[in-house]
Amino acid sequence: MSEKKTTNILVAGIGGQGVMTAAEVLSQTALKQGYDVKKTEVAGMAQRGGVVTSHVRFGERVLSPAIPPGETDIIVGFEPAESLRWCTHLREGGVAMVNTMKQEPPVVSLGLFDYPEDPVGEIIAAGIDVHAFDAGAIARELGNFRLVNTVMLGAISTYLPFSPDILKNEIVDRFRAKKPKLVEINEKAFEAGQAADAAC
Repeated sequence: MSEKKTTNILVAGIGGQGVMTAAEVLSQTALKQGYDVKKTEVAGMAQRGGVVTSHVRFGERVLSPAIPPGETDIIVGFEPAESLRWCTHLREGGVAMVNTMKQEPPVVSLGLFDYPEDPVGEIIAAGIDVHAFDAGAIARELGNFRLVNTVMLGAISTYLPFSPDILKNEIVDRFRAKKPKLVEINEKAFEAGQAADAAC
């Protein structure tokens, strides 16, 4: 364990984007590094493209799975409007890692909610450290749209209190055990996420 401070990560997006999988990978990686880990998830019509969020907290001792408002270190936003919605939870100096690929939830198509005209611009205007890129385009270039998850994890890997290689190895080991043919492409996706963040 490299430090005692609790790390708070809020993963947000739309059902089917891999929010819960990303949170599980982060939790398992931190657990294997000796941290006390707590995780909570909220899924609203996840299978129908509804809003999905997950709080991941790890440190020497974590009492609650819910991140208190204003204490989030990193927002992993799989969707720009959802990233904007949760940015008030960031601590001062926190980072918003945002996938710019727009995916409107059902509340928008049903006319119950107006999609913001420029969600990333609004986050920037709030003075937040935003790292925004199209993870969907990166995944498509690699030949598999489902790689968005790994791209986003690669992008946040340098902001964690352990080596990026530890997170990458956790992802690779998961695929090696279940889908070995996908190991190499997930390694590339992770590295592409790192490169995308470095370019922001």
